[in-house]
Amino acid sequence: MTHNADRDSLALARKTWKVLEPYHGAVYFSPEAAGHYADLGVDARTGYFASRSAALGAAPADLVIATFYNFNPQVVRRAIPAAWEAATPQRFAAARLTGIDTTLRRVLGADVSSPALARAAELARTAAEVTLPHPQGRPLFAAHAALPWPSAPHLVLWHAQTLLREFRGDGHVAALLTAGLSGIEALVTHAATGDIDAGVLRNSRAWTPEQWEQAVRNLRERGWLDEGPQLALTEDGARRRTEIEHTTDRLSALPYDTLGPDACAELRVLARPFSLTVAKELLPWAVDRLGEEDA
Repeated sequence: MTHNADRDSLALARKTWKVLEPYHGAVYFSPEAAGHYADLGVDARTGYFASRSAALGAAPADLVIATFYNFNPQVVRRAIPAAWEAATPQRFAAARLTGIDTTLRRVLGADVSSPALARAAELARTAAEVTLPHPQGRPLFAAHAALPWPSAPHLVLWHAQTLLREFRGDGHVAALLTAGLSGIEALVTHAATGDIDAGVLRNSRAWTPEQWEQAVRNLRERGWLDEGPQLALTEDGARRRTEIEHTTDRLSALPYDTLGPDACAELRVLARPFSLTVAKELLPWAVDRLGEEDA
């Protein structure tokens, strides 16, 4: 009974996070947000690092490297602390919120004022607020949790998912560290699952082909990857990668367990159309994952 309950809890955390994640993730591909970062005098990549880390204050590059984990440190150092010379963290945080506000209003149209979205925001906020007394070991989450809540329902839903995903993300970093994976090695093992293209992961985190190939060699030597021409996990590597995901789910389960399976199911039903609309516009690779309720 306990095993089944644990399995159900982990599935609840993963399913509910996955449905809402595109709604948050839109901010990273928002042309409106990028435009606001440009108005502050930085390019989109610098704006990404600055706006997401702005909740930490004028963080040094090493703190951003530590909390973001899987980016090439060199690209972080090119962005931080130069971003703070262009504008204050408060202005970057405001640009991020204004950008996603404009994006969601454009993409969702009248749905931003719908009863369904307001109810989804209420449920997501209830889940997110469960996490607030638990900042220990979760620095990026804790920083965002200290930001004020917006008032408009579509932004309440976005901010709630921001907290839930950073809560989960900090736990994922802990799981990766425990498994002995560096940031780039975590990306390589993710690519080896077949869930996402290796080139997308490598390029989006600014690793060179040489750095990527060295990480592949290291992981093969350590028994994570097969020796064949295709990037693939060994049986032991697949087992260890599954353990990482289970640990991540376990560390992120609290808000969803507290909300309960019925309310989580309601949240998924309500939020899926909004996430799907956003994904079709800005994150097309996520569309297939949102089509139907997970088994």
